[in-house]
Amino acid sequence: MKQFIWVGLAATALLFTGCNSKKYFEPAQTFKPSGAVSSHTGKPVYVTREGVTFDTKTYLSKQGAGGVMLASGENFLGESGGYVLVSDSDGKLSIFQKHNRKSLQKITFSLPVVSAAIKSGKVVYLLQDNTFGVYDIAAKRKSIESKSDDVSAVDARIANPIFVDNLAVIPTLDGKLLVVDVQNPAEAKVIYVGSKSSLDNIIYLSRIGNTLVAATPNRIMIIGSSEGEVSEGISEVVIDNNSIYLFTKAGEIIKYSSSLQEQARTKFKFAHYSVAAAFGGRVFALDQQGSLIVMDSKLKKSRIYDVGKIKDFAFVSGRSIYKDDEVIALDKLGL
Repeated sequence: MKQFIWVGLAATALLFTGCNSKKYFEPAQTFKPSGAVSSHTGKPVYVTREGVTFDTKTYLSKQGAGGVMLASGENFLGESGGYVLVSDSDGKLSIFQKHNRKSLQKITFSLPVVSAAIKSGKVVYLLQDNTFGVYDIAAKRKSIESKSDDVSAVDARIANPIFVDNLAVIPTLDGKLLVVDVQNPAEAKVIYVGSKSSLDNIIYLSRIGNTLVAATPNRIMIIGSSEGEVSEGISEVVIDNNSIYLFTKAGEIIKYSSSLQEQARTKFKFAHYSVAAAFGGRVFALDQQGSLIVMDSKLKKSRIYDVGKIKDFAFVSGRSIYKDDEVIALDKLGL
């Protein structure tokens, strides 16, 4: 099997900084996040787009602290359709029912699973070597399995598959979206988002109504009732209230409509965004050096808080940012 490099979340940000690594965002004024910071325990051992696995065998999802206790060597992969998906380095995918934390099934693949989703008894998955497939839980067999192109390096912010009615949309490691009818998976429609073979996998996948929003580290694209694309060096993508917020490697924050029409733009020179969020008429962006930018939804007004440099990881869960051993309650930060 062709070997490739997994570039972690923190390492990715440093990699793209390149020769400008000594140039940092230095705001003229910052505020203290008084009353918004608390602590948490556990060291991260596995960080993905969907969650954080800690050395305490617990995990954090986008919705909050997880309810399933992990076994040794297991990592949280994601939550999908009322289920919790857990993987390990031996290729085992464990499916738990979220409401009662009971195991539904364990599936063994030839390689570790890097992304997966489940709906109506069908599991769509992507393996570490860019092999994708559909697994029928009731029949305990693969409906289809096929391999996409090899890649030599991968951005670890791998997006999970999503479902649109009976269609599964599987993001691959070589920058494609595979659209598969899970009831008749013999043929897959291919949508090309990425333009490079390495470090150009799908790092973001969501939907606004029937419109897909997908991004690689170098391009964002919408597919559906509206279509369009923008090429940018991308650090993060966030959707809120049918608006798309793009956070670029050049320090820009750009607001687009659901049809990818630009509505507002601002820039924080030399900012290198680690994570971002948007809710309640506010937009949040955390710089690697610890400047937490809070803006209004029109990107006109801002306030910057000093929360300390990111040493290990940062992750948005619910309305909080988990950073190293701290939790920052975003809804407690004024503008």
